[in-house]
Amino acid sequence: MNSSLIMLEISVIGLGLVLMLADLFVPAERRRFIGYAAIVALGVLLVTSLSGNGSCGQFDTAFGGMFVNDALSLFFKQLFIVAAILVLFMAAEFSDKLAEGSVAEYYSLILFALAGMLFAASSNDFTMLFVSIELITITFYVLVSFQRGKIQSLEAGVKYLILGALSSAFMVFGIALIWGTTGELNFTRLAAVAPQFADSQIFLLGVLLVLVGLGFKIAAFPFQIWAPDVYQGAPTPTTAFLAIGSKAAGFVLLLRVLFTAVPGVTAHWANLLIVISAITILYGNLCAIPQRNLKRLLGYSSIAHAGYLLLGVAALSASGQSALMYYLAGYVFTVMAAFFVITLVMRHLATEDISGLAGLNQRSPLLAATLTLAMVSLAGIPPLAGFFGKFLLLKAVIEAAQTSHNHGYYCLAFTALAGVIISLYYYFGVIRAIYWSKSPEDVSPIVLSSPAKFSIGACLAGMLWIGVFPNTVLNLTNLAAAALGK
Repeated sequence: MNSSLIMLEISVIGLGLVLMLADLFVPAERRRFIGYAAIVALGVLLVTSLSGNGSCGQFDTAFGGMFVNDALSLFFKQLFIVAAILVLFMAAEFSDKLAEGSVAEYYSLILFALAGMLFAASSNDFTMLFVSIELITITFYVLVSFQRGKIQSLEAGVKYLILGALSSAFMVFGIALIWGTTGELNFTRLAAVAPQFADSQIFLLGVLLVLVGLGFKIAAFPFQIWAPDVYQGAPTPTTAFLAIGSKAAGFVLLLRVLFTAVPGVTAHWANLLIVISAITILYGNLCAIPQRNLKRLLGYSSIAHAGYLLLGVAALSASGQSALMYYLAGYVFTVMAAFFVITLVMRHLATEDISGLAGLNQRSPLLAATLTLAMVSLAGIPPLAGFFGKFLLLKAVIEAAQTSHNHGYYCLAFTALAGVIISLYYYFGVIRAIYWSKSPEDVSPIVLSSPAKFSIGACLAGMLWIGVFPNTVLNLTNLAAAALGK
């Protein structure tokens, strides 16, 4: 066993424990700064992982092949760490809304969820898959209901707990059926024996039940019903981490299962993936139209984006997988920018209604521009990251249609374009509220702290850089997709 491969995960867990203990010694008025210390530590870990880019071609394993270190895991781990850093910035700004004495616990839980995501990125066995998923999900049970004084937060936590436990039950049952028929849990060894069980209904049912569990994590139809309520009720930093961290963890596990463990089965399920992707896109976009609560709107938007990301899965190609990862890279900065503005603007308001954005261009031109660019990127308008990501996904789907002669791919591409057009209505409704709604009587300026300005600037830079200069990220995603095919 090469235990050095898990030093990043051990470091994150250790940091989480240190933060929890720091709560005992740091005065209450200074506990907010514990989050900044965690940000610095994660920044060091990120730089350390970036220095390992030269080893992208290596393939190392630990725990008897359960844990794999390759370009795919490295890409997702860096994405998770960046997301966690931005969430910690957000949590520091949100700390005054948390119960006194619980701020450090909140930071620690974010790090424990991050540790689960890091393990998920390297999962090469159903045992590791389940353990990492449960570490993420159980941590989010607490994070979602962390504002114990708010009925809405507790309600969201209970809903997430019940539905999350149900999805875990499906997943465990599916894993049991796969192991019972093949005798294998390791993805690499399972791929070697899976063709022998291609006609086994029990084996196929097991794979399908595992996909049901992962479908819950990514909020894909028909397992998406939890997302709007949980997004609305959870603390805003938790919602942001759910929107990108939990979703990306679900997708990296989906890629591992479909293209490493059971590639033969996946090749015969193209039509199923096409249908799920198309319905998810339409459901998310159509249900977002009447929403007035900003977090709930972004909940339905997240469902739609899960559908767009599934385009890369349905394409059944390395280009589709690379496009999916590129889209996630841009999605991190876009979603974090949107939720950061919501955190800063709505924290002193009694409502999270879109009307609360009225006059934002006068109160804080920076926040108004940030949320505008985030909506534009989510809508898929150039030159931001969202546009090129959608372009690459659609390109992969069209290529799949030409090579497989499956006309369902053309229908999927048309559905995705229709979803983009529909989304313009509600995304630009947010922009209209910022600049053209009647300004409230109170237009007092919003004062931003230096860390808030830095994190917002990082989000804006990420959206623009990934959209305008995509080659660096594309090189990383192509390496990651190549590793997936090995």
